Amino acid sequence: MKKGNILNLIRYHVERNESAFRNEAIEIAHYFDRMGDNQLAEYIMGQVAASNLYVPQVSNFESNYLKNINIKNLEPLNLPQEVSSDIKGIINAIKHNVGINRFLFEGNPGTGKTEAAKHVARLLDRNLFYVSFDNLVDSKLGQTNKNINIVFSEINNIPYPEKTVVLFDEIDVIALDRINSNDVREMGRVTSAILREFDRLADLNKEIVIIATTNLYKNLDRALSRRFNAVINFNRYNKEDLIEIAEQFFSSYAKNFKNITKDCRLVRKILKNASHLPNPGELKNLIETSIAFSDINNSFDYLCRLYRSLMGTEQLTDTVLHNQGFTVREIEKLTGKAKSTVARKLKEGSK
Repeated sequence: MKKGNILNLIRYHVERNESAFRNEAIEIAHYFDRMGDNQLAEYIMGQVAASNLYVPQVSNFESNYLKNINIKNLEPLNLPQEVSSDIKGIINAIKHNVGINRFLFEGNPGTGKTEAAKHVARLLDRNLFYVSFDNLVDSKLGQTNKNINIVFSEINNIPYPEKTVVLFDEIDVIALDRINSNDVREMGRVTSAILREFDRLADLNKEIVIIATTNLYKNLDRALSRRFNAVINFNRYNKEDLIEIAEQFFSSYAKNFKNITKDCRLVRKILKNASHLPNPGELKNLIETSIAFSDINNSFDYLCRLYRSLMGTEQLTDTVLHNQGFTVREIEKLTGKAKSTVARKLKEGSK
């Protein structure tokens, strides 16, 4: 600790700048923590927490590395029942304040990890900040390590930690497996810095909720994975889950278009015939583009586009559709052909 820290405390006290006084006290606590005097560091943090000092509203707090996320007016969260139960468990654990406040969401892109983090913050009535890796990762040797120290210092300075969730979205950007990394030495420094700061955060700030997401769980450093109280696997969608989610997407999005004839039953039948359905993020895009790009003069064109997106263009023949269980009327909608033409083609194909 420098003389300047003491002088700053006196100056901020005289100026009645309670926010700056608080931040300076926290910085002093960090210093003693780095020096190994954890007991004094915890005492200072405890005094700061108990002082009820006035601090700016959390929603006004931002920095180069921490960005506030608007969690108002979120879309409904469509998750498998098993994942939904895990999210409820997270809410329950945090509300009971039993020291379980770090969670890793892992799964393929588009499975709802980031959206789930937003809903966790909303359900807890907390502000949500995400760590901006655009500013955090630096090409200069060692600078990323310094930036990590800064961002964790800023996390500790967030006003009202008991009202805060911090999101490390795609944390694998900065914490891939040190053993399998091409640049073992530099990756080792970065990951070691993260591990060290996570441990300090646990000692100095037990109220902030940390959520991290990753698409590359198998490549994530194992030591970091162990820093989380729970790992939630989002790769648990079965086909019926995806069909129900797709139907919800369709019903919600189709309301914006007056030129289409809504056929939920046929949409479901197309989805059931697909051998593979993508994750919800991609599935939502397929449905939206099928509707938005459809021919305004053909109210069923979106059905053809959805079918082709899921099963390819080569399968869209009368015979194939018939063998998949589609009726003559449904084939007419999918192909745009007249009913009589479809019936004739099927009759000819059966000979």
